[in-house]
Amino acid sequence: MDQIKSELKNQIEKRRTFAIISHPDAGKTTLTEKFLLYGGAINQAGSVKGKATARHAVSDWMEIEKERGISVTSSVLQFNYGGYCINILDTPGHQDFSEDTYRTLMAADSAVMVIDASKGVEAQTRKLFKVCTMRHIPIFTFINKMDREAMDTFELLDDIETELGIATCPINWPIGSGKEFRGVYDRETRQVEIFSDTHKGTTQGEVKKVDINDPEISWLITDSQRVQLEEEIELQDGAGAAFDQELVSKGKLSPVFFGSALTNFGVETFLQHFLKMTTSPLPRMSDKGLIDPMEEPDFSAFVFKIQANMNKAHRDRIAFMRICSGEFEAGMDVWHMQGGKKVRLSQPQQLMASERKLVERACAGDIIGVFDPGIFSIGDTLTASGDRFAYEGIPTFAPEHFARVRQVDTMKRKQFIKGISQIAQEGAIQIFQEYNTGMEEIIVGVVGVLQFDVLKYRLENEYKVEIRLDNLPYEYIRWIGNEEIDMDRLTGTSDMKKVKDLKGRPLLLFVNEWSIRMAQERNDGLILEEFGR
Repeated sequence: MDQIKSELKNQIEKRRTFAIISHPDAGKTTLTEKFLLYGGAINQAGSVKGKATARHAVSDWMEIEKERGISVTSSVLQFNYGGYCINILDTPGHQDFSEDTYRTLMAADSAVMVIDASKGVEAQTRKLFKVCTMRHIPIFTFINKMDREAMDTFELLDDIETELGIATCPINWPIGSGKEFRGVYDRETRQVEIFSDTHKGTTQGEVKKVDINDPEISWLITDSQRVQLEEEIELQDGAGAAFDQELVSKGKLSPVFFGSALTNFGVETFLQHFLKMTTSPLPRMSDKGLIDPMEEPDFSAFVFKIQANMNKAHRDRIAFMRICSGEFEAGMDVWHMQGGKKVRLSQPQQLMASERKLVERACAGDIIGVFDPGIFSIGDTLTASGDRFAYEGIPTFAPEHFARVRQVDTMKRKQFIKGISQIAQEGAIQIFQEYNTGMEEIIVGVVGVLQFDVLKYRLENEYKVEIRLDNLPYEYIRWIGNEEIDMDRLTGTSDMKKVKDLKGRPLLLFVNEWSIRMAQERNDGLILEEFGR
């Protein structure tokens, strides 16, 4: 095998691809914007809520997002900083759209978790964290909104450790909070970083670095703040976990940073440290073993997201893919493993939210969107290698809300099946059939109830099909892990329901956790799984 060319290798080494995750309103979109500001991709950040600045956040592009001030679909942003080429996957924090976030995490090499300093770890953060640990990817924590009244620093760290079960290592330490917030102390350099002049966070501002023992410090922070800082640092040095790069890379230790994305405090510091602690694109598992971007010269990628109708003027579908090895060139022919044929990747785009630009070239670590004529599904592999291989599929995450869907006009059966199948391909909904029934009556599962409204709206507007939704009482779904299973002989509680997915795999729906336990007790050796493969 030809060794990978040094120029390409150099390009891949510069790549960093990470996802930003958080609970709604923790300030994730604001932080994303500030990264772009420091990377020179935008010259003025538009605050999301923005009274001081009237621009909408760069990464939110759908009408509904602009109206509600929440991100509903993941967007991909690329910028350069300090000699690195950085791909950020901004994910929706709103729980109704978490399915999208889960899949996006599959395309990232590390995750940045944004936590609100006044609230600590919240429900949605917990869920997303579960997915990160499942993949063992490095997690970096940015504790945001220090410019507002915050929880005690030790409490915050303790909260992360107990709630998420991961050790923390603060890289810097906050000095005060709310109106008293002065800046952060860098534990490694023993310098205090004082920030000023960011004009409500719209410009980069100035950072003043002063050694903790420098007499000038007494002008910048109060004596009581200094005493408190020294006590806290001493306590942390004595009791806290030391920094260990290996544990960070395995996702067992999270470096913690403090700051305020709104006013830019601590953002650049975080970015600099983060780039030092993360790695270039990681190898990925396929059916032929690990594919290492540093060794595999040919192009390969997998699809992690499909987005339909991004552009109202053109009814288009874009398949987003993460490049795992080699180099992409516009218009190249590649082998589509799941479709079993050659396809031409046309109209490749990189996105800066709603602004798209055509890409001529991209390499391992980058995220590109290509035109999808309706042939791609989530998890598909594309490769230009003669030695064909397929990447591991993306797990299917358990929906939490279920409804029976019926079409109002039975004459439109064709449109109904087409519409519902295409929307299911995007992964926003999952479709289940009862045993012994056809597609006329199906059960739809979603992660958040808002997805039902989106489904109804899209079927009516895009496919001209009217539907009726009847909510079902089920809250839990489990995939059956046994290779051989006789569904007829399977017994459980009266409210358990047997269904199958579109691939014909058997599943069980339950109303409560007690029913799950009963099914396992009554069927010896039954394996129930939370994630579908």
